[in-house]
Amino acid sequence: MKPRDSVYQAYWEFAAKRQRMFFARLRGNPPPWSDDAILNEYKFCCSYRASDRVSQFLIREVIYRDCLWSVEDTVFRILLFKIFNKIETWQLLQEEFGEIRFNNFNYARCADILESHRATGLPVYSSAYMSCATKAFGFDQKHRNHLALIHQMNHVDRIARTISRAKSLKDVFSKLRQYPLIGDFMAYQLAIDLNYSEVINFSENDFTIVGPGSERGIRKCFEDVGNKTFAEIIHWMTENQEEEFARLGIHFENLWGRKLHAIDCQGLFCETDKYCRARYPELKSNRTRIKSRYVSNRVPIIYFYPPKWGINSQINSEMAAQGSQFRLVA
Repeated sequence: MKPRDSVYQAYWEFAAKRQRMFFARLRGNPPPWSDDAILNEYKFCCSYRASDRVSQFLIREVIYRDCLWSVEDTVFRILLFKIFNKIETWQLLQEEFGEIRFNNFNYARCADILESHRATGLPVYSSAYMSCATKAFGFDQKHRNHLALIHQMNHVDRIARTISRAKSLKDVFSKLRQYPLIGDFMAYQLAIDLNYSEVINFSENDFTIVGPGSERGIRKCFEDVGNKTFAEIIHWMTENQEEEFARLGIHFENLWGRKLHAIDCQGLFCETDKYCRARYPELKSNRTRIKSRYVSNRVPIIYFYPPKWGINSQINSEMAAQGSQFRLVA
């Protein structure tokens, strides 16, 4: 591997700076939360995927809102939420259905609700990443094809049983990837989301898939990757993070003892690609500008991570010591 030194260092600096912003806001410090003008001006994901607003909603409200969910409830709720990946869409469906459960879900009614919502000009999908939009199930509307997919996976194939018997994270990915409308990157993201639950419990370092944004970031960070695949690059970054932070003299405050995992290092390459469009515009790619500027969202986040990670008690202790309400306006 031959890193492009300035950009390679910017990857690690970005991870540390973005994490400092996370803690500064969490601890109630006033803005600006960084001395980096680019980070203050534009919208970037957190260094840890699970800390982002949508992931937090998924973990807290979709997966762990009620500990009485069956395995089928949990898998169904995760897949239904993530196919749209939009908090407002889930809240809309909750208003109409009450608690969303496997046994009493009405797909036809759901499709009509979303159709009416779209007719008002409001989106039902997140813009975070583009989901496949072919007419795989014969419908003209994207959301109806996706609902047909969720029905096939959950109520026909009973995928919850398949997922619960998986032997590895890669096995979960492979089971998801066999369905239409689900490509490599989407299957990987869904596998990670399912792994937040108690249905499965694999290391996030066991397997990774490189998204297109991460590929651009890797190409900017390295002049030559040698004989390594992009996935191997991500695993190398994950395994050597502490040594690289120390070598570069960068202080990184991890997530209450949890180090960056492969899903996080993969995402950081995507964010570095975005960051470089402002800091190193001479590095050309098919994306030349950062799409979104930072806009404050006044809805607070009450942070909660998968209990099996063992960090929630540490978070609560720290927040109690500071007298914090453990809310972040982000």
